[in-house]
Amino acid sequence: MKFPIFYSEQFLQHETGYLHPEQPERLGAIVDCLKSSDLAERLQWLSPSTTRDIIKEIQRVHSPEYLETVRAYAERGWGCFESTQISPQSFEVACLAASAWLDGVDQVRESGQPCFVLARPPGHHALKDEGMGFCIFCHAAIAALYALDVEGINRVGILDWDVHHGNGTQAVVEQYPNLAFCSIHQSPGYPRTGRADEQGKFNNILNLPIAPESTIEVYQELFEEKILSFFRSFQPDLLIVSAGYDANQVDLLSKINLQPHDYAILTQYSLAITPRVLFGLEGGYELESLSLSVLETVKQCLS
Repeated sequence: MKFPIFYSEQFLQHETGYLHPEQPERLGAIVDCLKSSDLAERLQWLSPSTTRDIIKEIQRVHSPEYLETVRAYAERGWGCFESTQISPQSFEVACLAASAWLDGVDQVRESGQPCFVLARPPGHHALKDEGMGFCIFCHAAIAALYALDVEGINRVGILDWDVHHGNGTQAVVEQYPNLAFCSIHQSPGYPRTGRADEQGKFNNILNLPIAPESTIEVYQELFEEKILSFFRSFQPDLLIVSAGYDANQVDLLSKINLQPHDYAILTQYSLAITPRVLFGLEGGYELESLSLSVLETVKQCLS
C-alpha cells in the first residue's frame, strides 16, 4: 500500500517576505525529508485538482467581498491581513491549496484510508471576511462542508492539534450540528480564543487550552479522558486533522514541549477514532522539527 500525499510546487509561489515564519522552505524541507526517508518508495505523490469550481466551495465559508479583496491585493502585487502576507501568486496558490484539501476528502472517501495534504498557506485562523495568522482560506472548514455533500459522509469531525486555536474553523463548525470540532492549544497564546467553556449551541465544540511548558503526557491524558469519547460519541464518517507541528519545543512560536516523535502518538490517537482521516498541514516553523514530525505522522499511517 502506498500512502497518498497531495502536493504541488505551485504552493512555493506564495511569498511572505524575508524572515517570515510561514515560508516556502517549510514545504521544501518536508518533501526532502520524506523523499530521503526509508518510506520514500511507499509514498504516492498526487497533484491537486485544477478543474473543480473551487471559488464556489470557498464561498461557502468566505464572503465574495473578501475573495475579491484577496484577488485585488494579489493583482496589485502585495497586501496584508494582520500577519497574513499577500503576494502576486497568493490568490491562485490559496485556491489550489483549498482544492487539495477537497481532493483529500475524495481520496479518503474512496479508499477508506488516511492521506496527507501538504499545502500552504495554512488556513485554520481565516475568518469569513478576514485573513489572519498566516491564513487566507479556512481549508479545514471548506473541506468539511464539501464532505457533507459527498455520498456516504453524513458527519465530519475536525481535530486541530496545531498549538494555536483554530478560531476560523470553530466559527464555521458551531453553525452546523453534523460537524464537530476539537482544538488542543496553548493558552495564553495567539489568537486568544478557544475558551474551555465554549461548547456551541449544538454541543459540538471541545476546546482544550493547555498551559505553556506542557508535554506529551498532557496530550495523552486529554485524549484518554476527553477527546476519544467526544469523537466516539459524535461518530464521524470522516475525521479532518488540522495538523500543525508548532507545538515542538524548538518552535519559536510556542512554548509547548513536544518532540517530533510525540506526533506519532497524536497520529495513533487520530487513527483510533477512525481510519478515514485527512491530515492537512497547518503550522510548524522550525524546519527540522517540522519535517521529522510530519515523517512521524506518515510512518503511523503506513504501519
